[in-house]
This record gives sequence, C-alpha cells and structure tokens, in this order.
Amino acid sequence: MLSQKEYSQKVAARIRNERLAVDLSACVHELFYNRGIEIVMFRNKLIDTSASHVLELHQYAKDFVGTSINIEDSLEMLQTLKKTAIEYARLDIGRLTHDWTSTEQSCEEFIIDNMSEFFKTQKQQPRDVVLFGFGRIGRLLARELIAQEGSGKQLRLRAVAVRKIDSESLHKRASLLKIDSVHGEFSGSVQVDEQNFALIINGRPVYFIATPDPTTADYTKYGISNALLIDNSGAFRDLTALSKHLDGKGIERVLLTAPGKEMKNIVHGVNQHIIDRKKDNIISAASCTTNAISPILKVINDTYGIERGHLETIHAYTNDQNLVDNMHSKYRRGRAAAMNMVITETGAGKAVDKCIPGLGEKLTSSAIRVPVPNGSLAILNLQLNNATSLDALNMSMKEAALKGALVEQIHYNSSHELVSSDIVGNPCPCIFDVNATQISSDGKSIVVYVWYDNEYGYSRQVLRLAKYFSGVRRPAYY
Repeated sequence: MLSQKEYSQKVAARIRNERLAVDLSACVHELFYNRGIEIVMFRNKLIDTSASHVLELHQYAKDFVGTSINIEDSLEMLQTLKKTAIEYARLDIGRLTHDWTSTEQSCEEFIIDNMSEFFKTQKQQPRDVVLFGFGRIGRLLARELIAQEGSGKQLRLRAVAVRKIDSESLHKRASLLKIDSVHGEFSGSVQVDEQNFALIINGRPVYFIATPDPTTADYTKYGISNALLIDNSGAFRDLTALSKHLDGKGIERVLLTAPGKEMKNIVHGVNQHIIDRKKDNIISAASCTTNAISPILKVINDTYGIERGHLETIHAYTNDQNLVDNMHSKYRRGRAAAMNMVITETGAGKAVDKCIPGLGEKLTSSAIRVPVPNGSLAILNLQLNNATSLDALNMSMKEAALKGALVEQIHYNSSHELVSSDIVGNPCPCIFDVNATQISSDGKSIVVYVWYDNEYGYSRQVLRLAKYFSGVRRPAYY
C-alpha cells in the first residue's frame, strides 16, 4: 500500500513527465515546420500526438529495444538537434536516444560522430502530385499528403482527377474526406471553393478536375508540372492503359495502387532498388496483401530459406462485394459482405514472385473475406530449409523491425491482447504478432501471423514508394 506521501510523489512525477512530453512535442513541431525534419518514435508519428501517448511510446521502448528510454533523454536529444544545421531528414528519436545512451558520449559528441551525412546540404525539388480517383485509398493518401507536407519540400498534393465534378459532388467529396467511419475525423480544415472546383485543405487549394479521358487532360492549366500521378481508381491495370496518363499535359510519372501488368511491382523496403528513375516512368505499388507478407517472407527466406508454404488471408470486406445478396460477376462475392465469411481467390502468393524472385512458385494462397470494414490478417504456413527455434524466429523479426532495410515495414508487436481493431491506423504494412507464432518440434514447420491495416498501412507504404520514385526521400536515421 502506498502512503499518502508516496502517492503524491507519483502524481507529481507524472505531471512533470507530461510537461516534458509537451516540451518534446513543441520541439517536434518546430523541427517539422521550420526545417523539414520529421521526428518519429519507433516508426510512430509524434506530430499532433497527445502527451500521454508520447509517454506511452517511451514505455514501448522496453519491449522494442530491451531498455526503457527516459523522456528527459529524448528531450535532450531533440533540444540538441535544434542547435545543429540539420534539415530535411526523418529521424527516429527512440532509436537515436537508445543508441546515444548506450555510449559514454555527450549528446553533442554522439550527433557529430554518427550523423555526419545529415549535415550535407540537401538540394531537393518538391514534386507535384495528382491523385487519379478519390476512393478509400485516394482519400487516405490525400490526408497523409497534407499531414506530411511540412515545409513543402517533398510531395505536394495539387489536384484530384475524377470522371466528372459538379458543386454537389464536390461537397460530398469534402464530407468524405473530413469524416471517415473507420479512420475517424481528419485533423484539419476542409473548405469548399465552388467557383474554382477546389477543396481548401489546411489552407492549401486542391483542384478537382473532370478527367473522362486521361489523354486529353491538361494539368498545366492549374500550374502543375512534372507531376507524379497516383492512380487509385482501379480502372487501369496494365502498361498500355496507364500510359494514357503520360499523354496528358503535366504528368511525368505514374504510380498504380494495385498489382500491375507489364511493369515493375514494388514493395518498398523489399525491392525498390530495381527502379531505374531515368527509365521507369510507370510502376505498381502491388497490393496491400503483397506489401504485408513480402517483408516477413524476405526475412524468413533470407535467414532460414523457404522450401514451400501456404498463405491464407483473412481480409476485411471491400467495396467490390455486395451489401446484400445480389448478382456478382464472381461466385460467393455476391453474398452479403457484413453477414458472411466469404471464400475467394487471391493472387498474393504468386505476386510475391515479382518482388522476391523465385519465391512465388513455392507458395499457394487463398483468401477469406470477413465481416469487418478494415483490418486484415495473413497466416503464413511455411516449411523451412533450415531448422530454427521459436525464440530465434521471433528475434530475427525483432532485429529486422529495429534496424536495417525493413524498419518502416515490420511492426514487432508483443501484446497478448492483439485483435484486428487494434491495428487500424498502424503505419507499417505488416504487424508481426509475436505471441501467435507457432513452430513444430523439428523446427522446420512454422506458422506466422501477420496483421495489416489494408487501407492505412498500405497507403503509407504507397507514399514511401512515391517519395522514392520521385527522388524526394529524406535521409533517415532509424
């Protein structure tokens, strides 16, 4: 039992830490808006984050890196960074603080010795972005493009192309952007400019352009040039169709938010290095499921080797299904989506081959659509070439989530209570469920559970690829 004095001391400590968290948030916002430095904590955003959540992320560090991180130390790191000349970077304050406090150096000495490349002048031209389509993915991309714009040196959302637009539909699109049943309210202002057919989002005009024929579109009329067009419409899937966007004026590159034919299918973090920015002007971001499973499969295949396996996706229902029983072009998808588990097909297993050559032919796959609007699960049943243990397998995932090429892709989650609603809004395309992992007695047969927000997590992955494709990725310390 705590004495009154001990209780009062704990309350005072909590208040002190919340004040420090407020100071930390002030540093985060100052660096973001004044110098284009985005601060995250173990891949979790800190912009517009409450003081209590900032403290919660400090507690998460114990599970992630094995030791607690004091908010005094992370605040000191940020205050020291403010004194440097670093600009236009993405820094994980959790990783930075952990690495620094593991040394005997002062904060200033650590930054000088370990971040020399961040002091180089970053000459970077921002890229205009046009969204082609404004559905589930399109609206999430719009939210994130605005939220991540900062000082405007990376991607700038300039326009949305739709089949047709009028005053009424513009108001409806504004409402859909502002309020979302799954992802909540957009934390910004959205105003309608009927005269110019634009939405004023956080003070920025975003034009809505009627584009029934992409070949005749002229985006230069709106001051847009050399833009990246992100096609999330679902209307075009192959190289010939997507090339129509390049026939219009103002578009230089095209990124498809779906599996693409006759083009490179890219999972950022896994195979973005195959992009030739001088030659490739149309690429695909693959599917949400391919983005969820490929990082995990790459770690397992590189570490142990995969002999064969089966992928089962438990996927949220989508707009392709019917609300009530009705005719559908595909069997079973015509049954009421919110009332049934629906077996359907998925090409995710074979699609892996496009980003991890040779692996797709070893995998079979199937899918079940279930009555949730968002949040999905991939179950990987794999036979390994080399035996391992449960601890070793989980540790390999933890290390991949902590450092290396896949730190933005893999979220290492050790919660015993994890369910689908918990992963909605997670920025990583795959959440590795530590406590669900199973392994056979001989160490060669494993079952791995991978959660993913098939809307938001995928949208964040699309933006990572968009920045890389456009050459506006900031140097990062993860």
